[in-house]
Order: sequence, then structure tokens, then C-alpha cells
Amino acid sequence: MQIQNLPHTYHSPLRRNGNPKFLLQSLTSLYQPPLSLPSPNLNNPLLSVKLLSTKSRSRVLTASVSSNEELISDRTGENDSSVPPVSLLEQEKQGEQTKVEVSRDGLEDQSIWQQMREIVMFTGPATGLWICGPLMSLIDTAVIGQGSSLELAALGPGTVLCDGMSYTFMFLSIATSNMVATSLAKQDKDEVQHQLSILLFIALTCGFTMFLFTKFIGPSALTAFAGANNLHIVPSANTYVQIRGLAWPAILVGWVAQSASLGMKDSWGPLKALVVASAVNGIGDIVLCRFLSYGIAGAAWATMVSQVVAALLMMDSLNKKGYNAYSISVPSSDDLKTIFGLAAPVFVMMMSKVAFYSLIVYFATSMGTLALAAHQVMIQAFFMCTVWGEPLSQTAQSFMPELMYGINRSLEKARMLLKSLVIIGAVLGLALGIVGTSVPWLFPNIFTPDLKVIQEMHKVLVPFFLALAVTPATLSLEGTLLAGRDLRFISLTMSGCFSMGALALLFAKSKAYGLPGCWFALVGFQWARFFLSLQRLLSPDGILFAEDSGQYEMKKLRTT
Repeated sequence: MQIQNLPHTYHSPLRRNGNPKFLLQSLTSLYQPPLSLPSPNLNNPLLSVKLLSTKSRSRVLTASVSSNEELISDRTGENDSSVPPVSLLEQEKQGEQTKVEVSRDGLEDQSIWQQMREIVMFTGPATGLWICGPLMSLIDTAVIGQGSSLELAALGPGTVLCDGMSYTFMFLSIATSNMVATSLAKQDKDEVQHQLSILLFIALTCGFTMFLFTKFIGPSALTAFAGANNLHIVPSANTYVQIRGLAWPAILVGWVAQSASLGMKDSWGPLKALVVASAVNGIGDIVLCRFLSYGIAGAAWATMVSQVVAALLMMDSLNKKGYNAYSISVPSSDDLKTIFGLAAPVFVMMMSKVAFYSLIVYFATSMGTLALAAHQVMIQAFFMCTVWGEPLSQTAQSFMPELMYGINRSLEKARMLLKSLVIIGAVLGLALGIVGTSVPWLFPNIFTPDLKVIQEMHKVLVPFFLALAVTPATLSLEGTLLAGRDLRFISLTMSGCFSMGALALLFAKSKAYGLPGCWFALVGFQWARFFLSLQRLLSPDGILFAEDSGQYEMKKLRTT
């Protein structure tokens, strides 16, 4: 008898009892009429029972019990004349055959408190992924700042062109995580490999395009960004940009590999890779800048090499999971349509947020040096705190697809998982709001000794707290919408919030509300995103209540 092993993540509920008699009784009780079988020899180490039914074609369910393990395989075969046919009990609804359901021991099968614990275990390493990027730039800033003020100033436009522009390709990361998690929920490893291959090709293509952009257009872009009064910093900034531009293909390939691992619910592998990369960056900065005196060029080389190392380690982590991270293939037109359907709304969402934050900076600039300095401190503190909420969005994108579209689909468990995410988001938002507000309130001298700037900072503490407190919960809601691919709603909502936020900023400026007016506009922007996403998810027509997933998926394909 040929026995086919099921994947290790699945097991029959009958495996929980090792008694062979219990197994036989459980199997026979699933079918009517009961089988007439000879008394089994329970002392035999291998007990085999064949159940046969025919309905346009026969299906043989073979159950085997051994002293070491019990295996169940469901196969399609021809009628066995030696075994009397036994018809399955027909379900009344749609006349489907009764099946032995397979249970999974995962996040979806746990209580809400167990879920919250597992979410924290996943988001902890994922938080490190978000922190490692700013940490590399901080290392460069700290080391360069000890040597030359001019090179330190040149890091400003240099990091904007290198790090800031990378967020343009955030859609590639989100699309990878979403597609991989959805395919794994359907137990289609071949589809996962195909998606990885085409996404790696797109990442390489975008990476080489950015390399050429940096090579030929980088100096002009830096000159335009720095302005006529700061042309003296352009040569140093261009040196930094040209060296780091060599790593563009590795950066985007590393993002795809990292997002694929997160889609597979592995946050430790990418974190280990980035910890090694950060160590390479730090050691390289110290050796090249402090001991060999290469200055800003040394910092660029250290960061570039660390990014290449991170990409290689990310790809190696995927290979250890059984996938070929070095296989690339040209996407077909259907593949491009699928990726564009995911990427375009995500791009609109990301650009709407970036544009709104840029508008706030623009309006703060018109309020004078003191207001701009205060805003710079508070907005950087805001961004540093919001990083801690991003893993909740990633958790939703990694765990929700199997509950929405997987083999053991359960919208009830998806709603319970969302409840866990929102609770954690609310607690985290409250903690971040308290800590984030307390630092500039109680210890403002950390940022500046200027009392007038400190006064401007204290004027926005209340809206700072209100905007920050709701952000983690909002990110968990938006991550769930991304996991459910409710993309049209996300893009329309975010662009609408941007439009209303821009009007609020114009109103605050016309009424001379100053910097607090800008920050209360940010509060409205954040809370509008929260309530709109929550209303959508709680709607009877939303993705968490649409029992007919096929119909809903077809609707999404038409809208995208």
C-alpha cells in the first residue's frame, strides 16, 4: 500500500488519540450506513482500512495506523472489486460529499490571549526590521558628524535621494508579502516560487533603473534639492549618492526576499540578516571614517556593502525554506496585471501619506525659523514612534490571508484576530503617546537649548499625543484591508483623506492658527483613516463578513 505524507503543518484530529480501536470507530462513524468489517487485529502494528465511494469517479480514502505515526491520504483511483463499495453521506446543501476536515495548529486556533502573545512574538523581531534602516543612517550621521560639518550637511540631501526615494518602491514590498501569504494560505508552493521569481525580476529591473538614474541624473537632482545657496555641499553629497547607488539592485531584491519571509510568518530570519548588516555598517564606518579618514565616501562604502550583505543573507534565508531565491523569470502580461492591481493602490496610499506630511513641512516653513525647528523635532519624534506600529500591519498581512482565503477559511477567527490586533494597537498607541509626549515635555533640552523653540514644541503636545495614540490601531486595520485586497477602498480613502487634510491645512494657515493648527490637521488625518477603515471592516459587505469569497474576489479583480 502506498502512503502519501501530508505536510507537517497539518494533522488529522484523529491523531490526538493513539488508540487504534478509537481510530477505526471514528472513521466508520463518519459514514452511513456503517461498515461491516471483520474484527481487526489490534496487535498488528499496521491496520489498514479502505473506504470506497463512487460519484462520476471513485475516491479512495486510505487510513493507516502504525506504532510510530498515523497517516491519512486522500487519493483518486479506480474501483477495487475486492472491497465492497460504501457510498458517502450526501450533504443537503449543493449535494457535496462529506469530507474529513483537516485541522491546523496555528495562530487562528488559539484564544484571544494566546493570539496576542503570538502576535507580540512575531511583531518583536518585525519591529527590529523597521528600526535597522533608520539605525544605519543614524550611524552614518554620528560618525560623519565627528569629522566634518560640511560632510554632515551633505548627508541631508544625500540620504533623501538614497533613503527617501526607496519608499517609492514600498509597493513592491507590500505586494510581495500579500501575494506570498495568500498563495501559502492556499497551500500552493509552486505558485509561491513563481511569484518570487517574477517579483525578483521586477526588483532587479527597478534596481538597475535607479542605478542609472543615480549615475546620470543624481548630480542635477542634488543641485536642485540643495538650492543655489548650498552648492558647496553638492560634490560631497554626490560622492555619497554615487557610491550608495551601486547597491540599488541589492536593496530592492533584499526587500522582496525580506517581505517573502514575512509573508511566510518568519520575522526572525530577516532580523538576523539585518543585525549582521548593521554590524557590518557600524564596523565599516568606524574603520573607514575614523581610522582611514575616508570621510563621507567611507560611510557610503560601509552602508553599500552592508546592504549587499543584507540582501544575500535574506536570499539565503529563503533558500533554507525550500525556495530558490536566485531563480528569476520574466513576468507575463497576466502577472503584470496582478502585480499592478496590488501595487497601484498601495502606491497611491503611500504617496498620499508622504505628500500630506510634506505639506505640513511646507506650511511650517512659512511660519518662521522657530516654528520650523520645533516642527522638525516633533515630526521626527512622531515618525520614530510610528515605526513601532508598522509590524501590526505586517502581522495582519501575514496571518489574515489564510483565514480569509485558505483551506480552513474562517471569517469568525479572522475577526477575532483583528480584535487582538486592535487591542494591542490601542495599548501600544497609548504607551507610545505617553512616552513620546513625555520626552519633549519633560526633557526638551535633549533636542535644543532654545527656550523659544521649546515653547513652540510645547504648543503641539496635545495634538502630538492624539495623532500618535491612534496610529498603531489604524495600521492594523489598514493591514487587514491590504490582506483582504480591498485595494480600491484603500486608495480612494487615502486620497480622500489627503484632500481633506490639505483643505484643513489651508484653513489653519488662513486663520493664522500657527503650528498647532497644522498638527490638529494631522490629528484629523489619522483619526479619519481609523474610523473609515474600521467602518469598512465592520460593514456587513466588508471582507470579514463576505462569506462568498469567490464572488468578492471576482469583484475585486474587476475593480482593480
